[in-house]
Amino acid sequence: MKAIPYGHQYITDEDIASMIEILKSDYITQGPKNEEFEKCFAEKLGVKYAVAVANGTAALHISAMALNVKENDNVIVPSFTFAASANCIRFCKGNVCFCDIDKESYLMDINHLRDMLEAKPKGYYKGIIPVDFAGYPIHAEAFRKIADEYNLWIIEDACHAPGAYFTDSQENKQLTGNGQYADLTVFSFHPVKHITTGEGGMITTNNKQLYDTLRMLRSHGTTKNPELMHENHGGWYYEMQYLSYNYRLTNFQSALGISQLKRLDWNLNRRQEIANTYNQAFENIKSITIPKVRKDVFHAYHLYVIQVEAREELYNYLHEHDILVQVHYIPVHWHPYYQELGYKKGSLPITENLYKYCLSLPMYPSLTDEEQEYVIKKVLTFMK
Repeated sequence: MKAIPYGHQYITDEDIASMIEILKSDYITQGPKNEEFEKCFAEKLGVKYAVAVANGTAALHISAMALNVKENDNVIVPSFTFAASANCIRFCKGNVCFCDIDKESYLMDINHLRDMLEAKPKGYYKGIIPVDFAGYPIHAEAFRKIADEYNLWIIEDACHAPGAYFTDSQENKQLTGNGQYADLTVFSFHPVKHITTGEGGMITTNNKQLYDTLRMLRSHGTTKNPELMHENHGGWYYEMQYLSYNYRLTNFQSALGISQLKRLDWNLNRRQEIANTYNQAFENIKSITIPKVRKDVFHAYHLYVIQVEAREELYNYLHEHDILVQVHYIPVHWHPYYQELGYKKGSLPITENLYKYCLSLPMYPSLTDEEQEYVIKKVLTFMK
């Protein structure tokens, strides 16, 4: 049996054909497929606007820029995430203020968030970036309520969670990224994600002003929209209104994204099947902690994370048997860059405790039943 990674892209002949068609066309950088991908993605989530960009990190960066994060602005972020969730604030010279996580969902702890807000005068914090870790969606309605109370914006990092949803106080299903509660929501299309464009990302919003700004920020801060320009010299004219970057997605990547998006529901259902199989195999094993998911939540399962005391030993054992499990994540405030900024180990006990024991098992839609059985067998053999 070949090595089994923790995550893997799933590319079909239809995906390949969609890209070949564009590579033979007139547009391979930006082109008609970009807007088609944005429209399809927005319709899938029930949101007004979507902006395709080069990757999830670019999505986070220009989201922070669009919300006018400035030097020394204080923004609250969980540390149990990939570094990009925090780095986007540092790119804008803001200050990252780390919040601990809930011990069951592994998401930003709203109680710790409130404690942080109450400990400072109103206006001290500018915004929050909750993360839908592993595909578990935040209860965005509850976060919006506290954000409004303290006049905060919300960037929801949903890079793990396309298709996830929670049930709001009115018993309505709220899809992640539908723009009802977060000001901006970001997604990633890295190969291990539900949808891949190789590298790529998307930002969704219901705010027209933010949408117009994001479209400029992804392309050198420029616009050719006559409604937005200060003056107009003719058909050739464009204006640079912001100092920004080239964060555009290519036309052929968008074609791949459209093709992948058509299989999102199948992808999600297959991940549910895999998670259920793991749950059944491990639920009565006292030495393994499996994910806990509330009944009013649909978990997108980008990752399947267990906790075991002998994490390093199990990691090494599984790698020796060609099961390439991974650890998600090293707490951001433990990285040397953030340590040099003065962040201290020991400051986020739940985050740091989870890091000691967490392990991500293989989770991707093309994982076969035979491969999953092998993974389960090896985990159980080790635990015995």
